[in-house]
Amino acid sequence: MLHIVNKSPLERNTLDSCLAAARPGAAVLLIEDGVYAATRGTAAERKLRAASAQLEIYVLAPDLEARGMAQSLAESVNPIDYAGFVELVVKHKNCQSWL
Repeated sequence: MLHIVNKSPLERNTLDSCLAAARPGAAVLLIEDGVYAATRGTAAERKLRAASAQLEIYVLAPDLEARGMAQSLAESVNPIDYAGFVELVVKHKNCQSWL
């Protein structure tokens, strides 16, 4: 399953809910304000690093760049472009958007 998170971890607990529900082998894609979770030095980064042992963690690079955060990308997160986003959707039978 592909889990898509678009809310900032600074404003909502969407990421926490997503990580709690995601099963091993699933993918998590951070988009829009969700990309703030993919930056170094945050509590969300530590959660993503721990989750990356069982989940594939991705961030939409254009959204990260639009927020001026590209230089702060956490090591456990894989940046992808829009074509990569489409590939993830095609690869996974089900997609869950976390609002």
